[in-house]
Amino acid sequence: MNLEDRVTDLESRLAFQDDTIQALNDVLVAQQRVVERLQLQMAALLKRQEEMAGQFESFEEEAPPPHY
Repeated sequence: MNLEDRVTDLESRLAFQDDTIQALNDVLVAQQRVVERLQLQMAALLKRQEEMAGQFESFEEEAPPPHY
């Protein structure tokens, strides 16, 4: 294999690796967006759970009915 063939081979490998890296980066960016959206949803659910737990605690603090 002469030098020109080797350089051509290396250039094609480099181009392939660049494409692969870009594809992996695109997937990583998409996954990061999903993770951020899930974190926001989880925070909203936790807030909602705390609000609902506060409502149930107020019911538990009421005195039992007189027939007990």
